Amino acid sequence: MNLESPKVNVAKSAQHIFDALSDVKNFEKLMPENIAKFEVLGADIFNFGLKGMPEIKLKMKDKTPYSKVILAAASDKLPFTLTANIDAISDAQSAVQLNFEGDFNPMMAMMIKGPISKFIETLAENMGKL
Repeated sequence: MNLESPKVNVAKSAQHIFDALSDVKNFEKLMPENIAKFEVLGADIFNFGLKGMPEIKLKMKDKTPYSKVILAAASDKLPFTLTANIDAISDAQSAVQLNFEGDFNPMMAMMIKGPISKFIETLAENMGKL
């Protein structure tokens, strides 16, 4: 299952966005208002929970300076990645798009598609808070 957020323009440089997303504690600023839990577990891993959803652990998987940050689920139960693609528009402007890619059975995919779509849209919309 592949889901993409809308591309959002942010009045920050690509380097600023990359550096902010490279620090997992900054993801708390991007979370939706219905967040029930956010906990940094280490330099490259955090745990979060939204009301009515199971808690999810995300760990830093890969980074390409100033253009891409990839997070992956720390559990094999729900294997997925969340990729932030960062495009520099100018020295003080960048565009960010989130891409969610998961390997789920059709029933699970049908159940989580709506909530996950809304979740990554909210993360993208909140990029200006970094």
